[in-house]
Amino acid sequence: MSEHTHTSSPAEGQQPRPSHLEHKDHGPQDIGCMVITCSDTRTPETDTSGQLIQQLLDQRRHRLAAYHLIKDEPTEIQQLLKDAAGNKAVEVVLINGGTGISRRDATFEAVDALIEKRLDGFGEIFRYLSYKEIGSPAMLSRATAGLYKGKVIFSIPGSRGAVQLAMEELILPEIGHIVGEMRK
Repeated sequence: MSEHTHTSSPAEGQQPRPSHLEHKDHGPQDIGCMVITCSDTRTPETDTSGQLIQQLLDQRRHRLAAYHLIKDEPTEIQQLLKDAAGNKAVEVVLINGGTGISRRDATFEAVDALIEKRLDGFGEIFRYLSYKEIGSPAMLSRATAGLYKGKVIFSIPGSRGAVQLAMEELILPEIGHIVGEMRK
């Protein structure tokens, strides 16, 4: 039997359910998340991307374990990730901002230096979906994801459109599945 089909016997006349749907069905629904906005210019009042992430998490009944708005400084980013690693209330870290190519964009390097297992497909699919929306500028995004000390990290651009795309099309549909796998 293929690894993509459910191994238990379906009711007579029913097709077996694909395993990836079974995993989603059994993934946790209440996940503790840390939201980090990396920006040299935003304030808590003007951080519309960080606010959007929090709203979308709340709509799916995930918990906000922590929120931070920091400058795009690698040492600060890495310290927050190390703090998250020691915090049992945090299972997922969602970082927005600092993924471009300007001199001040350092989030990718800070995250990349700590990731133990990469989820390369996240960045690849994000850039593909972005390309369908905005065209060739999508190649400038260094969105990435991976695992660090038992935590899932997603690092996405800081624009509201990019946040909405990443959250609605990729992160929220898979977050329970990914955390379920991490808990094994």
